[in-house]
Amino acid sequence: MPNRNQLNQYKETQVITANQGKLIVMLYDGAIKFLNIAVENMEPRTYDVVNNNIIKASDIITELLLSLNMEEGGEISKSLFSLYMYFKKVLLESNIKKDPEMIKSVIKMLKDLRDAWDKISAQETKSDKTSVERKGSFSIEG
Repeated sequence: MPNRNQLNQYKETQVITANQGKLIVMLYDGAIKFLNIAVENMEPRTYDVVNNNIIKASDIITELLLSLNMEEGGEISKSLFSLYMYFKKVLLESNIKKDPEMIKSVIKMLKDLRDAWDKISAQETKSDKTSVERKGSFSIEG
């Protein structure tokens, strides 16, 4: 399947070339995607799909937790840590109860965080480009 291989290579290139903020946005996107799949599968009661996707989203949230720099991050890291732990607790409960509303509340908060990180990432990218332009600008004129 050359198309699947090309898609995987494209995704891998996106991850390798992304700045830290963009990687975090990608993690949020993945968690949101998996939770939306879980909610969509509540009604036809395909609970194996619901369970698998909640676990995938929870694993992503664990990665976000592990990426926190608690020493240098100050209050922001502490707040994010608490929030991520709350998400994990709610997702565990929602998986047990099969409650789509609980999942939707996590999705909403993840979207808000995702949007904030997207803005930060855009500023990082802009800053990186400006830095490269300054370093890379030269004149051939004598």
